[in-house]
Amino acid sequence: MSKRIGILTSGGDCAGLNAVIRAVTLHATASFGWTVIGIEKGTAGLMARPVQARALDPKQFDGLFLRRGGTILGTTNKGDPFAFPMPDGSVLDRSEEVIEGWRTLGLDALIGIGGDGSFAILRRLANQGGIELVGVPKTIDNDIGITENSVGYTTAVAAVTDALDHLQPTAASHDRVMVLEVMGRDAGHIALNAGIAGGADVILIPEIPYRLEAVAQKILDLKRNGRNFALIVVAEAVKMTDGAAVTREHVGGGATYGGVGHWLGAKVSEMTGAETRVTVLGHIQRGGTPTPYDRFLATSLGVAAVDVIAEGRSDRMVAWSNRRVIDVPLADAIAHYHAVDVTGPVVHTARALGICLGDI
Repeated sequence: MSKRIGILTSGGDCAGLNAVIRAVTLHATASFGWTVIGIEKGTAGLMARPVQARALDPKQFDGLFLRRGGTILGTTNKGDPFAFPMPDGSVLDRSEEVIEGWRTLGLDALIGIGGDGSFAILRRLANQGGIELVGVPKTIDNDIGITENSVGYTTAVAAVTDALDHLQPTAASHDRVMVLEVMGRDAGHIALNAGIAGGADVILIPEIPYRLEAVAQKILDLKRNGRNFALIVVAEAVKMTDGAAVTREHVGGGATYGGVGHWLGAKVSEMTGAETRVTVLGHIQRGGTPTPYDRFLATSLGVAAVDVIAEGRSDRMVAWSNRRVIDVPLADAIAHYHAVDVTGPVVHTARALGICLGDI
């Protein structure tokens, strides 16, 4: 039976999203003869009038889409339709507008590519509007439960590792301590894994409380042992010693993490006498060409999402587990937040290498 399925990207962008869209379109059209409708700008596209959506043609998905960062459909990480901010400062429940937009497209199912926050909103909309929903996990933070990896994560790790590769020679040339601030909303996976791969001396993540004295002592020990430079990686969500997060306000409202690297660099310089320089990597971690693994993972999960719909199932999330694709209840994926396991093998590896995590 021919179907019309929708696909949208929601939340922050990352590398590999276009590979998911490509895989869904090619598999749905070639294997089942379905029509795929790309919904633009996430739920904002369904709220718009007329609805912002277009049919996706398999012919447009040449090999370039595997290599292209971002999302051709656009995305949004603000404007919760259940509490939509209005110009006068009030909030309005516009969920029925989103659902009505969905209905005007005449769709049979929806594939949502998102993170835990996006999934929570999409699932609530699906339950309210009777939408058959399947989720594909994407987040550079890799903090979605149950799946071992999410689309975009390995590309972000590669970007941070590449930055450390560039910072080390200049640090050694000028006898400096380089502080690299990286993304990680509330999880330290990027900082920890890239820090290990990039030869960092200090890695600070939200999951492990730290002491500035321990960081300073590590820098002094390196100098005492003949090293003339050091590399520090700090996740943006790491708090200052008074427990306050460092955030930045943005035009149009809202705040995001950012700035702890500069605070930490000043403290390290003050306590050790070292000359420090700070690099905030920012959105470089989100953009760029996806790694081969992200392309493979995105493609595999996109195909699996179509298969779940073909089997007549919904309210599921496709996931990567034990070297294969599975699907799990979407509610379980949202409920099981995936932070760094502070007693796990990755933290053990860092400690075994003598990397300072700030707690000793």
